Amino acid sequence: MNRITVAVLYGGRSSEHSVSCVSAGAVMGHLDRSRYEVIPVGITEAGAWTLGSDDTADLRIADRVMPVVDAGRPRVALGLSTDDRGVLRYADGDRAGQEIARVDVVFPAMHGTHAEDGTIQGLLELSGIPYVGPGVFASAAGMDKEFTKVVLGAAGLPIGRQVVLRPGTATLSPADRDRLGLPLFVKPARGGSSIGITKVSRAADLDAAIVEARRFDDKVIVEAAIVGREIECGVLEYPDGRVEASLPAELHIPGEPTGVGGETEGDAFYDFDTKYLDDVTTFDLPADLPAEQTAQLRALAVEAFHALDGRGLSRVDFFVTADGPVINEVNTMPGFTPISMYPQMWAATGVDYESLLDTLIHTAIARG
Repeated sequence: MNRITVAVLYGGRSSEHSVSCVSAGAVMGHLDRSRYEVIPVGITEAGAWTLGSDDTADLRIADRVMPVVDAGRPRVALGLSTDDRGVLRYADGDRAGQEIARVDVVFPAMHGTHAEDGTIQGLLELSGIPYVGPGVFASAAGMDKEFTKVVLGAAGLPIGRQVVLRPGTATLSPADRDRLGLPLFVKPARGGSSIGITKVSRAADLDAAIVEARRFDDKVIVEAAIVGREIECGVLEYPDGRVEASLPAELHIPGEPTGVGGETEGDAFYDFDTKYLDDVTTFDLPADLPAEQTAQLRALAVEAFHALDGRGLSRVDFFVTADGPVINEVNTMPGFTPISMYPQMWAATGVDYESLLDTLIHTAIARG
């Protein structure tokens, strides 16, 4: 049987460059090489495409040091015309123009801007090559926290309160401060992995938090905190078009007894270090919820997937409050690191990591 050639893209010009590298290392480490030929393509922090390393040990966190794409690797380019569909070639040196492989499908294990925001997806659409994950619209809307809530709200799904600060607007108006209350979460509008996010418990700290968020995006979201349990749910599309949701997981963060949005001691929340470096977050999988509430969350996760015109996969993050669930975010390319919740939730649902990758790849190929 001929092996399927998969190009795994990772890195990129995003603040989540390193997280993408770790996700890609885990993906490549779980692909069955008897059935897949894997071509690693690392995109440097400056945006250069390189022939990456197939040594997944190079793409793991080591002593709190996050990996980056080696800028010294050979440059490569992906064919963008119909007669060049899927062809990956060397782009410099003595081998410039020489074909490396003809790729059957691309797995963009990429996070953040210039990655999961529709830019890579648009490039792959132009190339005509199948790829894992959602298309341009869902990727762009899912990345932008403003428009995620615009779409979900229009679909009648439960969302929280937020204010959008566009370029030129320095801070919240007094009316918006009163309406949102405290604590607040200040976030770059288009980002992930909790990079640039600040929990604000004192009004005096708001402006500094906005400045921090604007280091990563000139559009800033200010959200009212929500008191509730933090629950996540994975969504997966199958090659035959079925869309299913995983068993949900509940996250527990030290110092955060009432959930990420709750009243707590200090400003603890599920930030970058907590997610990837400190190994202090615990979780219940499946979440300890009544059966009817579990079913409700799984149904809402699928509804959110369809509302955004999702494809392939997503992870839907909820707060479960006394008044019912509220959707916090929809991540259209969730992390695939060894500790990421998306593959763990599917493993608990009966789909192991290898089978999960098989499903994603074959769904992309079936979609064409």
